Amino acid sequence: MEDKIEKSVKTILIVDDEPPIRDILMYNLKREGYRIIEATDGVTAVNMALEERPDLILLDIMLPKMDGLSVCKRIKNSYNVPIIMLTAKDGEIDKILGLELGADDYITKPFSVRELVARVKANLRKMEVISDNVNTEVSIPNSNIVSEEKKDDSKIVAGDLELDLDKFEVKVRGQIMDLTLREFEVLKFLASQPEQVVTRETLLEKVWGYEYYGDIRTVDVTVRRIREKIEKDTSAPKILITKRGVGYYIAAK
Repeated sequence: MEDKIEKSVKTILIVDDEPPIRDILMYNLKREGYRIIEATDGVTAVNMALEERPDLILLDIMLPKMDGLSVCKRIKNSYNVPIIMLTAKDGEIDKILGLELGADDYITKPFSVRELVARVKANLRKMEVISDNVNTEVSIPNSNIVSEEKKDDSKIVAGDLELDLDKFEVKVRGQIMDLTLREFEVLKFLASQPEQVVTRETLLEKVWGYEYYGDIRTVDVTVRRIREKIEKDTSAPKILITKRGVGYYIAAK
């Protein structure tokens, strides 16, 4: 029984060179029942992440030896783990979410501990859902009828856009697009209800999994990055459309 309990405990890697920040994060996350490991520079963070395989990483941008963006890229190239970037400047948000590094989330210093814990829980919950879906697919009996139903259920087609939910793959006019997991989830939510306008607040709640306390910039930045990948002309998008003052929707034709 003790082994089962021990294995169920989630491990979080905190990467920050400021002792007060690490102490605050460690204290509050340990209170939530998480196992905490620490790194104070980028090189150590990469080595520790690949060796320990934590369930989530809190990663500062400004680090000795290797910056946080490079650390994020190296880790994501090795395995898929939720990474929440810690930034001290609002101006860095576009850079974080704009680069194709695979970062799942960001939070700006100084941050609310309550909000940070909520984001940690939401990102861990998202990974559990994905893992459960993969395990369910593997356990499906090898039946022609079941396979046919699964094939139908696993794809969303809206106009030029096609999503394969099993492969986490997006195609535009038959060409595969390279999207991050978060970008895929945004498209999936919108494409599952084409022509229906979804507010930024709803996207934050349904895709990110929690309230952002009015901070909706992350949606706009993510949408901009998606458009750069799927649209021929980002100034006149034909697939992911903006309803000014309301939100976004996917065109059905």
